[in-house]
Amino acid sequence: MQGTRAGARLRGESVVQFDYVEHNVHRVLERVTLAAARAGVTPPTVVAVTKSGTDEEVLALAGTRLISHLGENRTACLTARQQLLSDAGTAMTYHLVGSLQTNKVRQVTGRVDLIHSLDIIRLAEEIEKQSAKWGCVTSCLIEINSGREAAKGGVLPEEAEALLASVLALPHIRVRGLMTMAPPHLSPDEYRPYFALTRLLFEKLGQGGTFGDDPVLSMGMTDSFEVAIEEGATLVRIGRAFFENNQSPT
Repeated sequence: MQGTRAGARLRGESVVQFDYVEHNVHRVLERVTLAAARAGVTPPTVVAVTKSGTDEEVLALAGTRLISHLGENRTACLTARQQLLSDAGTAMTYHLVGSLQTNKVRQVTGRVDLIHSLDIIRLAEEIEKQSAKWGCVTSCLIEINSGREAAKGGVLPEEAEALLASVLALPHIRVRGLMTMAPPHLSPDEYRPYFALTRLLFEKLGQGGTFGDDPVLSMGMTDSFEVAIEEGATLVRIGRAFFENNQSPT
């Protein structure tokens, strides 16, 4: 039954119980557009992080055809979502947005479009090894620990330049920019200093085209993406807002 409903949703048939997902997508994209207009910038890429969604909800989201980037925090979940959407005949750009252990690198090499969480040289060396083995170049972001949180991954801001220099020497890794996860706060504006710090670092390290023609600054999640856009994010990672079922369609 689950697969039948999900498939029906992708074919455009009306499955009322998942209409809230489409409503949420429209609402989130409207907020993204308005935030970009306030900042006078191009709207950023929106990555739907699907860890809080069921398979049916993820298929409903994909069925809107309004989201083309999907992210997961864990390699096993990413693989499962890729299989789910492949079976449904849906093409997506895939992002690994959570921490990546070295022993999991082989599971995502060649299967993910962008890794957001490169933060130590040992991980870079494993990505290089596996990418060389598969004959591919893996795109990554350097993760910045802008909040200096001991329990979180990411390189400290003052150590980012040295890590970047080491990674740039690896021919099978393409560094496209930076990512940060700011400490959680009650007020969206409290995120601003962390995003501003990461943007300044992004601008400094990206001088001379280091990050290529399409540099990526990945900042902001459900509770903070509007502030992140105002502070220069070119990519936002939004999860919960797509799958909340507490709104009435308008």
